[in-house]
Amino acid sequence: MTRLLSVNSYHYRRGGSDAVYLDHAGLMEELGWENAFFSMHHPKNYPTPWSKYFIDELEFGHAYSAAQKLVMAAKVVYSFEAQRKLRRLLDDFKPDIAHLHCIYHHQSPSILSTLSKAGVPTVMTAHDLKIACPAYKMLNDTGICERCKDGSVLNVIKHRCVRGSLAASAVVAAESGLHRMLNTYQRHLSKVVVPSRFFMEKFVEWGWPREKFAYIPNYVDASRFEPQFTPGGYFLYFGRLAPEKGVGTLLRAAAQAGVALKLAGTGPEDAALRALGAELGGGAEFLGYQGGAALWDLIRGARAVVLPSEWYENAPMSLLECFALGKPAIGARIGGIPEMIEEGVNGWVFGSGNVAALADRLRQVAALPEARLEDMGKAAREIVASRFSRDRYVEATLSLYAELGVSSS
Repeated sequence: MTRLLSVNSYHYRRGGSDAVYLDHAGLMEELGWENAFFSMHHPKNYPTPWSKYFIDELEFGHAYSAAQKLVMAAKVVYSFEAQRKLRRLLDDFKPDIAHLHCIYHHQSPSILSTLSKAGVPTVMTAHDLKIACPAYKMLNDTGICERCKDGSVLNVIKHRCVRGSLAASAVVAAESGLHRMLNTYQRHLSKVVVPSRFFMEKFVEWGWPREKFAYIPNYVDASRFEPQFTPGGYFLYFGRLAPEKGVGTLLRAAAQAGVALKLAGTGPEDAALRALGAELGGGAEFLGYQGGAALWDLIRGARAVVLPSEWYENAPMSLLECFALGKPAIGARIGGIPEMIEEGVNGWVFGSGNVAALADRLRQVAALPEARLEDMGKAAREIVASRFSRDRYVEATLSLYAELGVSSS
């Protein structure tokens, strides 16, 4: 039986990357692979016998003492604890291949050398831009930022790129500076999986060799989603209420266009966006956190889903989910979003951050005949079933693993 080690900071569905980590492991188990996990202790973790190998919880947002924070900062840069516990797991499990997701700031990149020394082929899925950008988003308070591409990682400190915090930015600059010097990622990763072609091109721009990458799009199992092609009367945003998501632009555009808008989600901008919505008087409805069947029903009832992002999105799972539910999307022309939207077929794009352009799109879609929107919803569903399917994901993943000398048995 072929053995896979799945590695991620959190062992519960905290966000999209964590869902991919868990779903990927589950998928490989369905194919007959044996799977082990290496993660971090957390109160919300799902039970697993592999937790005895997990590293101690490390969350800078908690009320730790200055001494505890100093220890944690050192672990972010280079974690001897993670290396030690991973070596125990490798001795006991002996994986044929390791597939990593988000590890930095918790396990730290130091575990890559541990896997390499053990002779384990190591793949990482790039859910964000961290292996190039120290702050992982290529975004700070000034907007899109690529200063570290040709400059020093000290830009992270100068512009306080991590949560606007000098201390957090200094820790991340130290971590990135060390691992740039050691060339940790490029030396020890066998391959990097990119869910969007945009990410591949961005990494190549930042000096990575193209042959290090494998393009494998995310997938959804369309058979698990019951679509509704009949268009509803409102537009829907669902996701985090955070600055990079462009929700303020959406609120202004919806008010200008005079269309009904529902927003499902929470985040650091929740209060500010609610105040903006009230000030605009556009009647935007904030629904708070929505998940599971309630969220799917909201999507089914929408006219279209809107992704107004203002940062380098990768390959949003939210787009695949709305397509699987039979809804077209309006997406910002940034990052990997335009790769997933065929203009006039399963949705529309607009200039990221452009209120007037988005307002025009909203008016256009609000005025479209229902039959036209139904056809686009059906096309969206078909695109998911053909281009972003489970079978294509499995085929591409097994092909990559085989390239690294690991085959199913």
